Amino acid sequence: MPTHPPYDQFLATAEWVADARPGVDREMAREVFGEAATLLYDGLVIDDLDEHDAGLVVTGLCLDLVSPDPGAALRERARRVGESPGEHHDPESVARCYAVCVRLFQL
Repeated sequence: MPTHPPYDQFLATAEWVADARPGVDREMAREVFGEAATLLYDGLVIDDLDEHDAGLVVTGLCLDLVSPDPGAALRERARRVGESPGEHHDPESVARCYAVCVRLFQL
């Protein structure tokens, strides 16, 4: 299992999904979210973001990847960030990260 950031938050999400949804295999959830963390890390997707925005992107990914339609959720999140930056320091880069994740995760 990878140990690099943002692995911990993805692992916590996998554990939450396994606890919250009956029938979800804990090891499979850990494997899926571990792979998502590895793709994000190896793809250098959040490397150009500051720590604050990178954390927000990882949180958004964790929330959207457990939704019924993760691709649609991520595309909508990217659109919302672009329209209303909120607490993001670099909303354009954050929106691009979400768009990259849609392609990277093949959603």
